[in-house]
Amino acid sequence: MNIAELDELDEAARIETEGFRTGTYLRLEIHDVPCEMVEYFDPCHPVLVGGVGLGEENVGYMQARLKRHRWHKKVLKTRDPIIVSVGWRRYQTTPVYAIEDINGRHRMLKYTPEHMHCLAMFWGPLAPPNTGIVAVQNLSNNQATFRITATAVVVEFKHEAKIVKKIKLVGYPCKIFKKTALIKDMFTSDLEVARFEGAAIRTVSGIRGQVKKVAKEELGNQPKRKGGQTKEGIARCTFEDKILMSDIVFLRAWTQVEVPQFYNPLTTALQPRQKTWQGMRTVAELRRENNLTIPVNKDSLYKKIERKQRKFNPVVIPKSLQASLPFESKPKDIPKRKRPLLEERRRKGVVMDPRERKVHALVQQYQLIRSDKMKKRKVSEEKKRKALEAERAKEEELSKKRRREERRVKYRADDKKMKKIRRA
Repeated sequence: MNIAELDELDEAARIETEGFRTGTYLRLEIHDVPCEMVEYFDPCHPVLVGGVGLGEENVGYMQARLKRHRWHKKVLKTRDPIIVSVGWRRYQTTPVYAIEDINGRHRMLKYTPEHMHCLAMFWGPLAPPNTGIVAVQNLSNNQATFRITATAVVVEFKHEAKIVKKIKLVGYPCKIFKKTALIKDMFTSDLEVARFEGAAIRTVSGIRGQVKKVAKEELGNQPKRKGGQTKEGIARCTFEDKILMSDIVFLRAWTQVEVPQFYNPLTTALQPRQKTWQGMRTVAELRRENNLTIPVNKDSLYKKIERKQRKFNPVVIPKSLQASLPFESKPKDIPKRKRPLLEERRRKGVVMDPRERKVHALVQQYQLIRSDKMKKRKVSEEKKRKALEAERAKEEELSKKRRREERRVKYRADDKKMKKIRRA
């Protein structure tokens, strides 16, 4: 469009044709403004007016590539509230941190890594990819340490957050067949058993197995016969070998972590400027204010494991299998002796004659004398060692003093020499 032609138009026609020019004073009329914003309005703090895209008006899950700032002293904890600044918006949210494994699984992290990037999933207004993010924990001006806790960039936004963490289910056998067993206390309902059908399980002794199906009522539920209520969650499992009733069966799996759908916009314009905005507080801050201690779970403490020594039955090899074994591996049939050996008789208890008693007493006396001599020898050797160490320490001290004096004389001579050179 020709600017010369626009100059010939009047002001109203030019605004309708071209629009408002740069540097023109405007008066905006904004509807549905809270009364607090008018009450606490400060002309010294300008208000920026902007607009967001159509896609940024929706709310959903966002995935960001986050790294803790190197000047921030502490690591960040999952589900601890942080204040993020994304594009035109500032709000408080509770992120869940994760890291991507080689197989593409997003594994949850309890804390952010020290010197690595991680993924942060949180709920809030959507922002386009490659948008920069700055995170802080509070807006107080009296903060002694560095305020910025982390920096991030938006990777993608999606409505389904799939972050998983490890889960370990423990069960105990309630009935054992040949290589099949009914496992109880691992699942709480038949629906859970159906969810984990085909999952790999393992006993503490190393026998591997697999979850098959829900156990039948007449096999796994004794109260059914007595007229009581049937117990759910009993699974039928198969194993490589027959297990024992004392075995513990465990199942390792992955469970999905739910990301909290929480975001709290900052309302700093709706309060006085000198007042600090206060949002959701962390668990550590609440414990510090209420003087509460960290709860201790007794089951999570380390305990000394005392296991009884188990006695296993001897291995019985069938005769059909013995024929195909080499001679070295075949069991050797040793015929029973009619008369027991001397050692076996002594174990049962043999009464010694008077001469044997005298010899035994004499040997014990010699052993007592020898042990007493060894004790005295050890005491004397310890005294000699301490005296030698003290003498060596004295010599070391004297040698240090001598070396110090030699260095002092040398430095004085060098100093005099340098002074003579300067004068010349």
